[in-house]
Amino acid sequence: MTKKVAITGWPVAQSRSPMVQGYWLKKHGIDGDYGRQAVEPENAEKFYANFAASGLSGGNVTVPHKEVAAKACDWLDDAAKAMGAVNTLWLDDDGKLCGANTDGIGFLGNLDQWAPGWDNEPGVAVVLGAGGASRAIIWSLLSRGFKEVHIFNRTVEKARELVRQFGSKTFAHGWEEVEDYLGKADILVNTTSLGMTGKPPLEIDLSKLSRTALVTDAIYSPLKTDLLLQAEARGNPIVDGLGMLLHQAVPGFERWFGVRPEVDDELRALILADLGQS
Repeated sequence: MTKKVAITGWPVAQSRSPMVQGYWLKKHGIDGDYGRQAVEPENAEKFYANFAASGLSGGNVTVPHKEVAAKACDWLDDAAKAMGAVNTLWLDDDGKLCGANTDGIGFLGNLDQWAPGWDNEPGVAVVLGAGGASRAIIWSLLSRGFKEVHIFNRTVEKARELVRQFGSKTFAHGWEEVEDYLGKADILVNTTSLGMTGKPPLEIDLSKLSRTALVTDAIYSPLKTDLLLQAEARGNPIVDGLGMLLHQAVPGFERWFGVRPEVDDELRALILADLGQS
């Protein structure tokens, strides 16, 4: 019997998860199906509460349902508990709904692959934005031992909420303070949508940033954002955001289909071609 899994959220038509998971299914010769399940916001609470009746054995969750899905779970992993949000679901042998948040795993896996040793001396991190991606990345940086994580957001109260959640190693700042702190940063992470294709640019002056600081962007369209281009031009090591998308998908596939897949060059090329950036 074919095991059915899907990306769930609203909307889901743009998701590349079926392409990623489909690549692995084909590569490993697994009888599985990974599709799309659009879940209207007004139906989300009922859908996840009755997930066992959906015909799916598991799935991913995208915006805006990550928090709603987490509340419906009978069991959450540590990351999902810390963030109050899930992106990966599965039914256990007793039919109970389990949830995990692998966004942080994706962030770390991407940096480990493309900038090995980046966390050998975890010091100060500067994180731009205070949304869902920021929450996962802050959790990840703290898990690798960073001593200070400075969060910058236009609405500073949202950054303060994350400080209340993550504790004494995190610090909230208004957006206007960013450039004053760049000189302290060992890593600079953009988690906002600024610089994404079709969005306003991320306007930031990197002149105070150490040239040894790693610069990474959660955005992968365009693959090299203006932030990464500016950092690369001044000699900083950079990592684009595509690998975060790919690595966060690994634990779910392993959970559903029993094989741990690899993020290889062929998969990266497949997604880049779909993005029109081959």
